[in-house]
Amino acid sequence: MTAERPRRDWRDTVAEAADLALLGLAVAVVALPLLTLAPAVATASAALHDRSVTGSWPPARTSLARLGRALPAGAAVSAVALAVAALLAADLLALAGGRVPGGGPALAVTAVVVAAVLGYAGLVTVAVGRTGGRGWRAATRQAGRACLRRPGVWAAAAGTCALATVLAALVTPVAVPILGGYTLAALHAVDGRHPAFASEPAEARGVAIRPEAS
Repeated sequence: MTAERPRRDWRDTVAEAADLALLGLAVAVVALPLLTLAPAVATASAALHDRSVTGSWPPARTSLARLGRALPAGAAVSAVALAVAALLAADLLALAGGRVPGGGPALAVTAVVVAAVLGYAGLVTVAVGRTGGRGWRAATRQAGRACLRRPGVWAAAAGTCALATVLAALVTPVAVPILGGYTLAALHAVDGRHPAFASEPAEARGVAIRPEAS
């Protein structure tokens, strides 16, 4: 006979919500220099992956070590991501303001493209979290294959990111970092319910799976 899992009550829900809020705030603080955005998100994603696998958060020492290892490559990823985000935002604002011809149809198509890009970025973040916050190149290839193989998961990730973007524009600015923690958790939940990466062999990911030093 197997022991029954303890039932969760409202205190567990509140504790988990507080943990995710603190995670979002921590990412926002670490990402203040902007070029540390990708390493901060990767470290948070790795922590969420650990929690989903082991049921507990990794030690602070482990997360700090992951952040340090993620900084060199993550700075370049941050620069590229910020440049792409700026271009897409400028495009949307130009279409919404009528400065670029195309009207409503062009704005709708651009919004769908932006949501698709956000969904892909979300899956990249999940893939990076599965390898301890490193391996951006392998994660981009892996997420690209996952989008083609499981378009439903891609659509769910895109919807999650699009909803988070809309909410970020509606809530008070101080709550935006908290929303970031919930969004990361939602992306991991999407992958947990409909795994986009679990069926891929380690060789196809381009990242060696080995014990991680704490």
